[in-house]
Amino acid sequence: MVFVNNFIVFNILAILMGILGNTGGPAQQAMVADLLPPEKQAEGFGALRVAVNLSATIGPAIGGLLAAYSYVYLFIADALTSGITAIIVFRIIPETKPENQGKIKHESFMETFRGYKVVIRDLVYMVFLFISSIIALVYMQMNSTLSVFLLDEHGFVEKNFGLLLSMNALMVVLFQFWITRKISRFPPMIMMAIGAGLYAIGFSMYGYVSTAFWFFFAMGVITIGEMVISPFGQTVAAHFAPEDKRGRYMAFYSYSWIIPALFGTLGAGIIMDNYNPNWVWFLGGILAIIATFGFLFLHSKSKHRFSQSETELDVEVIK
Repeated sequence: MVFVNNFIVFNILAILMGILGNTGGPAQQAMVADLLPPEKQAEGFGALRVAVNLSATIGPAIGGLLAAYSYVYLFIADALTSGITAIIVFRIIPETKPENQGKIKHESFMETFRGYKVVIRDLVYMVFLFISSIIALVYMQMNSTLSVFLLDEHGFVEKNFGLLLSMNALMVVLFQFWITRKISRFPPMIMMAIGAGLYAIGFSMYGYVSTAFWFFFAMGVITIGEMVISPFGQTVAAHFAPEDKRGRYMAFYSYSWIIPALFGTLGAGIIMDNYNPNWVWFLGGILAIIATFGFLFLHSKSKHRFSQSETELDVEVIK
């Protein structure tokens, strides 16, 4: 992309990157489920979140340093690190796909495509994805609408907003493992309901507070909710999936973020341009409350799919 001067070609490359950029995401998440026993999967997904947030903390600083010399260096560094990652995965990381005692056969493209019907017919899982989409719609406002809102409505400048997001990332890095271990023994849907309730409090606060202290306090509440919801969301998706269909279930799980991304920022922008901007956060709180009750509903409908042994951590191992 760095060597392309035609804007149309540049956008075509951006579209291709968007289409292909996360093709490994479902496989990555399925690998966590393959490698770890059920009672450890929440910790595994929590570790992924810590890695992502470390990247979010360190990456912009490195990117800014490279861009200060030349944006060409930034693009080349991205290409090199991606290539190195590909080599490491290809040469070092072993395949983890379960063979299921030789029962899994090679599939054609159409057979694989038709295999997604199994996921669609899993009605409880589809309801879970719908509720997860609601909570994702609320969460994504943090990285899109919030900066514009705080600057336009409260004069909260970009530097301070950077500190706000850095606090979010730092809290995840410092406390994600500890929180995940403490809560992994409890039913996952109950924990996700609690996380959604924290989102309702934190996001709605931005609609009626107006000082920096409360902006940071609200972000702290949101971050705690994030640390509860995120590892459980992926763990629940993995638990729903039959062993040989984890990749397909995780691929569908990614839609709980992709679809809200199509409409969430646009909808928030329409509200901010035409109505009281505070309603972005009031509606976010309302949607989070709906998701809270949705997860509680799913808890009653999916108990048989989450046995006690699958949702409790081995306390003796932790000690």
